[in-house]
Amino acid sequence: MSDTPNWHPFRALARQTLREGAPLVLTDEVRALLLRTAREVALADADAAVRTDTGALALIREAARRITDGSNRLTDAIHRMHRHRNAGDFDSARQEMRDVLAVEVVPYYRLLAQEQLDDMADDP
Repeated sequence: MSDTPNWHPFRALARQTLREGAPLVLTDEVRALLLRTAREVALADADAAVRTDTGALALIREAARRITDGSNRLTDAIHRMHRHRNAGDFDSARQEMRDVLAVEVVPYYRLLAQEQLDDMADDP
């Protein structure tokens, strides 16, 4: 399996700033975390975003959305894929992963979907 991104520090920051209303303090460490996370979720223009509190908060919102949406999308598709495979419907199982690949932007989730699809290459 692939190396899992460590999104725990980012998720903690997102929870504090977006849900709990804690002020965002753009330290060098926070900027580095945001830039790394932006790369991991395929967000462009992160360098400009981390220059202001408003831009950084927008980056946090979008990165958090991509992480959550991608995770939910992939998890749901994997569950459906397994149901199709267990029923012997390998074409529909493969299609679940193709559907994820058609819309997913987070490279890690795309990689996991592709790995699932590749694992079915020998199935009928």
